[in-house]
Amino acid sequence: MTDLSTPPENARRGEPTRATSDTRLAREVPIAWPAPPVAGYPAVGAGLADMPCELIGPTGTVTRVTLLAFDPARGAASVLPPQMRRPLDLRFDQFQRLTLLSPLWPLEAPRRPAATAQPFRAVLKTGLVVEGLSHGPVDDPAGCFLFEPEGAGDGGALRCSFIPRAALARLAVGSERAGVEATLSSFDHLRNLSSGRADVPAAQAPQARAETVARIMQEEPAATEEALDEAIELQARMPLVRLGEALVGLDLINEEQLAATIAEQRGQRGVALGELLVRKGLVSRTDLQTALARKMGYPVVDLAKFRPTREALALVNKAMALRLQAMPLMLRRGRIVVAVEDPSRAAAMEEIEFAAGMKAVPVLGPAAMLTDAIERAYQRLLSEKREARQAEADRGLAERGGQYGGAAELLATMERDFDASDADADAGAEQAADSSLVRLINSFILDAQAQGASDIHIETQPGRDKVRVRFRRDGLLKPYMELPHTYRSAMLARLKIMCDLDISEKRKPQDGKISFGKFVPGSSLELRVATIPTANGLEDAVLRLLSGARLIPLHQLGLSPANLERVQSIIGRPYGMFLCVGPTGSGKTTTLHSALGAINGPERKIWTAEDPIEITQAGLRQVQVNPRIGWTFANALRAFLRADPDVIMVGEIRDKETAQVAIESSLTGHLVLSTLHTNSAPETVTRLLDIGMDPFNFGDSLLGVLSQRLVRQICPHCRTSREATQEEIDELIGDYRSAFAGSQAPAAATLHAQWIARFGRRRDDHSQADTSGNGVLLHHDNPGCDRCAGTGFRGRIGVHELLTVDRQLRQMIQTGARVDDIQRAAIEAGMRTLRQDGIEKVLAGDTTIGEVRATTNA
Repeated sequence: MTDLSTPPENARRGEPTRATSDTRLAREVPIAWPAPPVAGYPAVGAGLADMPCELIGPTGTVTRVTLLAFDPARGAASVLPPQMRRPLDLRFDQFQRLTLLSPLWPLEAPRRPAATAQPFRAVLKTGLVVEGLSHGPVDDPAGCFLFEPEGAGDGGALRCSFIPRAALARLAVGSERAGVEATLSSFDHLRNLSSGRADVPAAQAPQARAETVARIMQEEPAATEEALDEAIELQARMPLVRLGEALVGLDLINEEQLAATIAEQRGQRGVALGELLVRKGLVSRTDLQTALARKMGYPVVDLAKFRPTREALALVNKAMALRLQAMPLMLRRGRIVVAVEDPSRAAAMEEIEFAAGMKAVPVLGPAAMLTDAIERAYQRLLSEKREARQAEADRGLAERGGQYGGAAELLATMERDFDASDADADAGAEQAADSSLVRLINSFILDAQAQGASDIHIETQPGRDKVRVRFRRDGLLKPYMELPHTYRSAMLARLKIMCDLDISEKRKPQDGKISFGKFVPGSSLELRVATIPTANGLEDAVLRLLSGARLIPLHQLGLSPANLERVQSIIGRPYGMFLCVGPTGSGKTTTLHSALGAINGPERKIWTAEDPIEITQAGLRQVQVNPRIGWTFANALRAFLRADPDVIMVGEIRDKETAQVAIESSLTGHLVLSTLHTNSAPETVTRLLDIGMDPFNFGDSLLGVLSQRLVRQICPHCRTSREATQEEIDELIGDYRSAFAGSQAPAAATLHAQWIARFGRRRDDHSQADTSGNGVLLHHDNPGCDRCAGTGFRGRIGVHELLTVDRQLRQMIQTGARVDDIQRAAIEAGMRTLRQDGIEKVLAGDTTIGEVRATTNA
């Protein structure tokens, strides 16, 4: 649509715009405005070349323009907006109301109108309400013309305005004496015309009936079975009109063109007249449907709202519906009602009748919407069938008390029940083993939860290779089971149904979320699902379990005492920016939510923008961003600033715009928390400066950066300890001191003494701490046990690197210092690197040095 508040690009360049096929509208078409239905008034616009008017655009913007041409027959107007040199051609569906600013005076002035004006109320589709007094109004297929008395009406002046039919939702004209509106729907009026009860002369009834049907087709497309049934009944009472006559009657073609096309049609049997006219370029498909609706009375269906019945869809398969562009809608008195673009295609209707085994009643469906409507309807039909089977299976599971057999047992049952020789029958497997497959998927999701897995990976293979299911536990993938290839399509379809994704879309990745409690009563588990297209037309799925995504208190994150104290100090500040950085899956969001949980109280308003929302907290206002509709992190941030926040959390800083808005927010009295993908805390500073942040604003806003990684934690049930050898201690000391620059590094003996004081254990009892300085450092082994599946690890713990910005670091940021210089200054101020924090957790017996080295840089 064109809104005059934002003229089209070509209009801003001074080039003419086109709303109709005739670019000379302003020069050739007069202002064809009907005269008011009151004696003694001239025609509107008679003898005038142009007229000042007020135009309300589609978004409600009011603009004063000059009206150059106005043609209701074509549904177009030409206006000249201010500060534009060329006229702007508009269709009637591109504005809501047009009001002439020059009043219409009677031929003999002063004079009062001969008739009394009636109250009217017009409700527009955008919700705008126009009401007052008007003579008339004059109703036209193009819209409604109003003639409102100016002021007190002593001089007889009328204000003329026009509301297009496309913008009008409802018009009521009432008695001024009664003071109430007397509304009459188009369907009621048509019934009165058909029964002879309408106050219309008999000679004019056929024309009035045709105009009313045209209004129904334009204003009231059927959206329900009742409305469509009524419209079909009304059409059956209309006189028969041929398509050619309808097109000629609307001046879309002339008699010569119709005769020539009919003659040509005789040599092309099987081609409908309308299709042939479209091929020759004499009419458009829109013109064809207009003629079918206005002159022949075919009901128009609102395909976006109409819900086809399962019975109708079952009679015509999806492939035929798509090929014929025919949408089954409902059954009516032993006939099937079908929405098509052109009801005159006899061959298509015959094929539908043969497939359905009954007569077909054609109605009009917008051509541009047919394909999407067919896809949606048949997808819904398939989903309903699946849901019915799933509900039956879930009821059976609930009746058994929610007890699931083992996944291996279920798989064995499925393989016995299905003939593996039917190698390519994916659809057959989907139907024959649907209930078993439902139980299997529920079972391995519960197994993953019980085993503490963070992700489930479902990997399909080409050919006869089996579907592989793997669990990610403690950061590592481990095989769980393999399924026959015949179940891959059914498994992916089931997962898509569980999270309301498009089961027919296999070419693009999709994301969704499963609330597992809907399928297994009593479960609070939630899963985030991502499907990824792979080679050979297959798909993989990754399910992330969010049951562990609960709020963890800040002191349970594994922060060292010094880091915990500093983080608490940072998040207690009234404004500034705190960043949590690291790779994907390093627990950044969990850390930020723990920080928010520490300051979440009734005295603070906290907004979060996340993608997706994985952790929920009472008291937080959490928003899911959606870049596909323009709802980005940056736009969410701007919206938050107008909602009086105290604290703002941004899920991730992905671009310059988000970073800029976040910094500006932190400088205007808000505490801003966010995440970033960088390798270390000092690198975060230079990364944001490299993407264009102002060093002075950034330096003033930044409070601290927490970099983190997750390492596997030694299983406490099989952990063994012994006194560390001097060689092992020296190795740890060397690793720890390597992060310092030259003279910064503490002496090895000093570092050893500090470790003894913090992590020392009694020589005779390693379970007891010894802080006297006479203790020993321990080396911890993890041989593995049943509780950790022989791995020696159970769970994960974080290692952290916290950079807090003091006066020296702020000055270095503002002067663009290098990463090495920032790291050196931060270490001098008390920062410990990821490797150093990890080594301290090795000494505490939480993890191994191999784990620390695998996830951190020296």
